[in-house]
Amino acid sequence: MEQETHYEVNIAGVNRQLPLVEIAPGLRIAIFNMLGDTEVVEAAADALSQKLPPADVLVTPEVKAIPLAYALSVRLGLPYVVARKTLKPYMIGAISAEVLSITTGKPQTLYLDGKDLALLRNAKVILVDDVVSTGSTLHGMQALMDKAAAIVVAKTAVFTEGDPEKWKDIIALGNLPLFAD
Repeated sequence: MEQETHYEVNIAGVNRQLPLVEIAPGLRIAIFNMLGDTEVVEAAADALSQKLPPADVLVTPEVKAIPLAYALSVRLGLPYVVARKTLKPYMIGAISAEVLSITTGKPQTLYLDGKDLALLRNAKVILVDDVVSTGSTLHGMQALMDKAAAIVVAKTAVFTEGDPEKWKDIIALGNLPLFAD
């Protein structure tokens, strides 16, 4: 029997074929990357914007979820803040939190520019990501929000991955299964 190479998903009415990639012996995942896919970003933002509670600010990690945060920002009339993966020289008074990246398998640090702290202090925040796989990025963003004295009112992503029961607190459009060979 020939092994499948793609997994078909429907994102708010838009169909895509996601490549299946082996991440460990006998384990594959469907890779979702919406960078450059305006149709998917727009459809996902339309659908997610209808499901989100009132908030003051959106917060997203760089890179792949930035287009979604921007599109949600436009629809909801909210500013968005990007948690950076590197500390830039222009970031004065930055705060940080460490996460374990599923993409690299290594510890990674998320940074918030000091200029964003006033916007976040006591603000109702929605954390925005593309896919929630292990939850480590969300944990890192939550730690940043705790340090910034922000109140997380929702966590959203286009997809969760793995056991859907584990992600009941995530507002998502779908769940990507794990593929064990």
